[in-house]
Amino acid sequence: MNLLQASLGGSAAFREPEYILENLTSEVAAKPVPGLPYTIADVLYHLNATMRASLDLASGRAADWPEGLEVWPDMPPSTEQHSAEQSSAEQLAQIRLDVALALSEAVMLAEDPSERAREILTDLAVNNAYHWGQVALIRRLHGDWSGEDPVTGGVVGGGVVGG
Repeated sequence: MNLLQASLGGSAAFREPEYILENLTSEVAAKPVPGLPYTIADVLYHLNATMRASLDLASGRAADWPEGLEVWPDMPPSTEQHSAEQSSAEQLAQIRLDVALALSEAVMLAEDPSERAREILTDLAVNNAYHWGQVALIRRLHGDWSGEDPVTGGVVGGGVVGG
């Protein structure tokens, strides 16, 4: 695995998204934090929208960024048609699956990317790292996640658990 792949999938600059999202409930994902303009669910929908567009560019499926793309959608396009039928838990499961699939594709594309794809994927890795940090912070603000590393027992990124 190269540095770009590790930066996209976690383990280089931040923990793996699966770890950050582990045991996340739909209630916590939708719960606002006073003073923040977004929830964890909002950030996940944003990540999905930007990853889909970026991956279409990096893979050559698209030549340009989609005009009028809503990068902060209320819900991801994949769940809009089913939102009335799906519970919030099902919607969270779907967005987590969509994000995981996009991350897998990004890591695959980063194995030996063209120059254009490398630029797009590097930008995506930076954007993702920022937003995964937001998800981790929001979970900690909700008291839903300690950030404790199950292997070392310490807090990921330093600091003291509960301190």
